[in-house]
Amino acid sequence: MSDEIFKKELETKLWDIADILRGKMDANEYKNYILGFIFYKYLSEKIEKYLDKELEEDGLKFKEAYKDEEYAQLLEEEAITNLGYFLEPKYLFSTIVAMAKKEEFILEDLEKALNKIGESAAGSDSEDDFENLFEDVDLQSSKLGKAVDDKNSTISEIIKKLSEIQFDLEDTERDVLGDAYEYLIGQFASEAGKKAGEFYTPQEVSKILAKIVTLDKSKIKKAYDPTCGSGSLLLRISKEADVSDFYGQELNQTTYNLARMNMLLHDVPFDDFEIRRGDSLEDPQFMDMQFDAIVANPPFSAKWSSDKKFNEDPRFSEYGKLAPKSKADYAFVQHMIYHLSDDGCMAVVLPHGVLFRGAAEEKIRRHLIEKNNYIDAIIGLPSNIFYGTSIPTLVMVLKKCRNHDDDILFIDASNEFEKVKNQNKLRQEHINKILDTYANRKEIDKYSHKATLNEIEENDFNLNIPRYVDTFEEEEPIDLDELVDEIHKIDKEMEEVDKKIIKYCEELGIRPPV
Repeated sequence: MSDEIFKKELETKLWDIADILRGKMDANEYKNYILGFIFYKYLSEKIEKYLDKELEEDGLKFKEAYKDEEYAQLLEEEAITNLGYFLEPKYLFSTIVAMAKKEEFILEDLEKALNKIGESAAGSDSEDDFENLFEDVDLQSSKLGKAVDDKNSTISEIIKKLSEIQFDLEDTERDVLGDAYEYLIGQFASEAGKKAGEFYTPQEVSKILAKIVTLDKSKIKKAYDPTCGSGSLLLRISKEADVSDFYGQELNQTTYNLARMNMLLHDVPFDDFEIRRGDSLEDPQFMDMQFDAIVANPPFSAKWSSDKKFNEDPRFSEYGKLAPKSKADYAFVQHMIYHLSDDGCMAVVLPHGVLFRGAAEEKIRRHLIEKNNYIDAIIGLPSNIFYGTSIPTLVMVLKKCRNHDDDILFIDASNEFEKVKNQNKLRQEHINKILDTYANRKEIDKYSHKATLNEIEENDFNLNIPRYVDTFEEEEPIDLDELVDEIHKIDKEMEEVDKKIIKYCEELGIRPPV
């Protein structure tokens, strides 16, 4: 099945499931159940397939072998060592679906199944990756139905509908959770009234960031996202280069759970990623580490404490000023730079205000250019490409050791997009143009310009893109003599019309208009 057909079928199934939940809860809550069950289905199918393969030489299947006590213990140890978790046959998705189809009561077994996944990893190396993964899937919620039987009926319908989605576990290129998440956000974000753009980066923007930080690299040792959301941005890097280890931090509990799910769903071994919960600015979890590729889409102009204690923090101390309390954009940039290795590259999505705002932000910006010379490129993106916000954004690219350290490349890609319903979309040709312009540092009329550091200094370190890329289209010159002749012609025509009106009025015996 082609990716396009699979995606279309997936969206149809997701819409059908949303229909089951519609009217029972807010739209932004749908995804907690839908994505949670998708992941449970994936883990069930993965362990069954893995253990069936391990038992091939014995001529047995997992469900059959587990009935033998000796096999049962060995299979559990094998799964936890290699997959990081274990589910016994009676808690597999296929078992629960069979019960649902017979209209049996499934809530109790399903709840145990979700809990068993985390419990099975307790005390093992994978404990942090599986702990409380399904805590947002509340099977006892009154929103699912007043009576227990009503709740059971709702969940059974969802489970049966999800059983129709076929995972191809060999196809690690297919972003099932990412596609599902993007579809759900796209359909229900406005209804839910959430700033979904703060925790989900559209795939076309993810692709730009990932390709930039992996340019001319086939291997990345450590990739990092300090505001990793559902983890899709991090995972996108692995489509462009071989990534040894992934690191991320996420404040929101729900999206932190989704990030861990997403890693496992993409077949990233549990010991090859470390996603931690917390505020990267206030409570950084990886202070002693540096990373070769850093990507991020931090919440735009978020608030932070800007506490005086951060003046002594090595991430911020050299700049002389802290980012303002009302706008943490530069605090995230400084945090990321601190963690960037000398030969690494970082790409971060930011609002345009970071290019020209004054006071503390101006001082930080000036330091980044004048003292450090870290800013490699500024790429202006179209407005309305993020869910939940229509503001235009940009990608800032920074490196500690730059190949082109005497200029900053400015790209204005804000006018190159396709409008799809209420959303603007970057098509492949738009993405290719951005990447080709960046990779080759091309200067294209009304699209890109390499501004020298002297030029930037002359602009008082203001990086507003229109100062460097002139997109103004001159109007055709007006022939004044021709215009005067046209006005005289119109005046004569109006005189003729007036005469006719007066004549008609006299014939009708009415007073002509003044």
